[in-house]
Amino acid sequence: KCRTGPMDIVFVIDSSRSVRPFEFEIMRQFMMDIIGSLDVGPNATRIGVIQYSSQVQNIFSLKTFFTRVDMEKAINSIVPLAQGTMTGLAIQYAMNVAFTTQEGARPLHKKIPRIAIVVTDGRPQDRVTEVATQARNAGIEIYAVGIQRADMNSLRAMASPPLEEHVFLVESFELIQQFGKQFQDKLCGVDMCMDQKHGCQHSCVSTPGSFYCECNLGYRLNVDGKTCSPIDACADGRHGCQHQCVSTRGSYSCRCHAGYYLNQDKKSCSMIDYCSFRNHSCQHECVSIPNGHRCRCRSGFTLQPDSRSCRATDLCNGVDHGCEFKCVSTEGSFHCVCPEGQHLQADGKACGKCGTGHVDLVMVIDGSKSVRPQNFELVKQFVNRIVDLLEVSPHGTRVGLVQYSSRVRTEFPLNKYHSADEIKKAVMEVEYMEKGTMTGLALKHMVEHSFSELEGARPPSHNIPRIGLVFTDGRSQDDISEWARKAKESGIVMFAVGVGKAVEEELRAIASEPVEQHFSYSADFTTMTHLVENFKLNICPEEGKGETEIRSPCECEMLVQFQTNTVAILQSLTEKNILWARALAQMTARLEDLEKQIASKK
Repeated sequence: KCRTGPMDIVFVIDSSRSVRPFEFEIMRQFMMDIIGSLDVGPNATRIGVIQYSSQVQNIFSLKTFFTRVDMEKAINSIVPLAQGTMTGLAIQYAMNVAFTTQEGARPLHKKIPRIAIVVTDGRPQDRVTEVATQARNAGIEIYAVGIQRADMNSLRAMASPPLEEHVFLVESFELIQQFGKQFQDKLCGVDMCMDQKHGCQHSCVSTPGSFYCECNLGYRLNVDGKTCSPIDACADGRHGCQHQCVSTRGSYSCRCHAGYYLNQDKKSCSMIDYCSFRNHSCQHECVSIPNGHRCRCRSGFTLQPDSRSCRATDLCNGVDHGCEFKCVSTEGSFHCVCPEGQHLQADGKACGKCGTGHVDLVMVIDGSKSVRPQNFELVKQFVNRIVDLLEVSPHGTRVGLVQYSSRVRTEFPLNKYHSADEIKKAVMEVEYMEKGTMTGLALKHMVEHSFSELEGARPPSHNIPRIGLVFTDGRSQDDISEWARKAKESGIVMFAVGVGKAVEEELRAIASEPVEQHFSYSADFTTMTHLVENFKLNICPEEGKGETEIRSPCECEMLVQFQTNTVAILQSLTEKNILWARALAQMTARLEDLEKQIASKK
């Protein structure tokens, strides 16, 4: 037996028509004799066989058989091709196909010799020099065996150097078996590993005429090519372990810190959820931590010394509450209160006396076709006169404006402008809508949107009155009762001002109680004198009479001041209307005089 290390050997056999049947039988025996001298197996020497003539046929590849019995059976079943002699094509097939890892060749880094044994009896009908050079450069060692009529120059062009060790010419097929014994010695060479001076620390692998050292699993060969060192698989940093990498022989494993467990990916770690064991006894919340858990109380509570139970926190004593007068603790929170006669300001902390007249005011004006452009300008002037008397600011009075006809449009919300000048400019830029009179739709829009905190209305807890002022000149084309009721139920103080063809029944439905103090009517836009008396409201009745709901003193003062300001504006507009009426009367009288003079001259 050949005692060298493993090899990958492919026989490249010429089966052209010049090889007679009995000669081909001798070639079969030659291959089987060589195979019989080798230690074959998946981890030893692997054998492949191809035959060629004008084409190439793979008999079996390096991965097909691993016993001599199976190989001999396949060799005996070969049917010669009996055509031309395309030796170059056969070498190219061996390089591109037979010696690939897909066909069973071991990877080059394992340093297992790749040997091609080319057996031919004639001159190649294609070029072999170039393709043989490529094969040798690819790491294939080529033995060229010529029989009888073979061309020596072609054999030398194919074979690997030194040529005297790789080129063989046999005079006849009858002598090939005798040559086979000599070729076995040449192929096997001396088993260098039998020499005890090879110096390999772990194991020695023989190759034809040489040897190399290998290390056991979990070790790598050092640069001296002989000694071995343990492989630290964690050292290159590519292990991907989230916490710790632990090297083992030739491999590694990941490990987690205490209190964590390794996930299914065998690399990442997750903290153990000790709270899920349901034995924590925490009154409020359990929080898992490495190696255990701790209890946590909800906001406004303090963890007790037993580290489990919770007690409400007196936030007034534990935080900088900022209350000007007094802080009152509630469960998990607190609020500020003011002394009697003073009002909690918008910041929820400061106190102040009433009488500033701060309100959230939304004016809903009729922009239907019946109003007409010139009267709509009077309505805009009315709105701006009201704005002039208000203390407009983010913490003072806020003003919003809604116009409606067949649809509803927010001209600006409560939180849009923060000064009277900004509001007045926006009012004068409002464009007249015309079309229908959908008062019910406008009330719905006011309740759902205009007095929402999203559009700038202060929360009810701030005690800022919400006032809705509806200005209309005709009958609504939709029902107003539902949303007029909802507006008042939501705490909005509703004023209704009707002009011209406005319907008194609808105005009364819109107005807050007492109705007589919250609605007014005028025949047209230029004669609103009597509206002044109707706005002399008494919205803060004396306590104990039980006629209306008792409001807070601050809210009453704010509403009274708003009422007073509105009355003043109406008086001013009425006085201007009287002056305009007097001027018109004087002008009319003069025109009549002129007409009489003209008539007398005729």
